[in-house]
Amino acid sequence: MAIKKGDTVLVLTGNDRGKTGEVLESIPSKSSAVVQGVNLRWRHKKPTQQNPKGDRVQREFPVHISNLRPAQASKAAAKKPASGKKKS
Repeated sequence: MAIKKGDTVLVLTGNDRGKTGEVLESIPSKSSAVVQGVNLRWRHKKPTQQNPKGDRVQREFPVHISNLRPAQASKAAAKKPASGKKKS
């Protein structure tokens, strides 16, 4: 898998298209990764003695790696060579 924990990635498709985030967890068996701030879902917690009202917690869920790519510093810097001139 080309994407590892700690990498900064860009989301290519889905509701979170265009967002960038850090990979929190990589799941090679499912070819997916958990990205910070992407694919957020609500989970409901049952009431307990410590928390009698229960709770709603928002957390990140995995995204398939085909929908991610490593983020670059900027698109302009990626297209121009070090000399700053276009190739002809």
